[in-house]
Amino acid sequence: MTSRTTVETAVRGPLPSLDAEAALAREGESKGYWRRVWERLKDDKVTIFVAFVLLLIFLAAIFAPFVATHDPEKGSIIGRLKGFGYKDHLLGTDETGRDMLSRLIYGARLSLISGVLPVVFALLIGGSLGIAAGYLRGGVNTVIMRGMDVLYAFPSILLAIAICGILGSGLENTLLALTITFIPPIVRVSETVTVQVRSLDFVDAARTSGASPASIMWRHVLNNVLGQILVYTTSLVSLSIILAAGLSFLGLGVTPPDAEWGLMLNNLRQAIWVNPTIAALPGVAIFITSMSFNLLSDGLRQAMDVRL
Repeated sequence: MTSRTTVETAVRGPLPSLDAEAALAREGESKGYWRRVWERLKDDKVTIFVAFVLLLIFLAAIFAPFVATHDPEKGSIIGRLKGFGYKDHLLGTDETGRDMLSRLIYGARLSLISGVLPVVFALLIGGSLGIAAGYLRGGVNTVIMRGMDVLYAFPSILLAIAICGILGSGLENTLLALTITFIPPIVRVSETVTVQVRSLDFVDAARTSGASPASIMWRHVLNNVLGQILVYTTSLVSLSIILAAGLSFLGLGVTPPDAEWGLMLNNLRQAIWVNPTIAALPGVAIFITSMSFNLLSDGLRQAMDVRL
């Protein structure tokens, strides 16, 4: 028995250790994981539908000059607050006679910019701070997390209003205010998932091999926490769209005559007694877009849940 084992070892090479087998198993599971995620997404009709709706909204915003049927800034005194199908205005006109469909399409540009860009900036900044705090621990964790707790103590809308109130209205200040607002929750989520990954065997192995903390965070930790952070970040886009619209409604966001859904709601609030259907259209656009992002986030979370 011993001689046979020795011959087989000489011919085939030494048998892999348990750690090597576990590493190969993890590598196979990692390659198959994203394939399973994609298969789950394809079977989720709701997620596919809302992704298609969001794609249409993004394409309409990008190609607004080609999709819009009218000049969004050109109005008509005699054509104010007309209903659906008035002449060639499919969704009617607003308080100054401007085409509502064209205004909604152009308004999607600023609404999506105000909703997506702050979350992207907050993801880059907050994700980096959270991973550093979760992996390095000690004084670095204390400084970062206590600083985030100070910002986290304020409700999101109040913090955004306070920042815009200090800096003034405008798209740039809105983006800055919302970015600062979303950094603390992303830092907290990133720090939590990093602490969980930090104690796993492959991180200990990389640390034992002499890899630097920066290399471990970039090569090992980031790949294993990015999915969970992205799922949470996707859910913040809907909140960002609502907050940006709220700031514009209060006069602290986008300024006239730019088309933006929150600003359009503010301009049409008096028209609710004359033509409530037209006055509700910007709110419907905000609701559909934010709800689509929420459902997309739920679908991604379920597809990426390893327990399912």
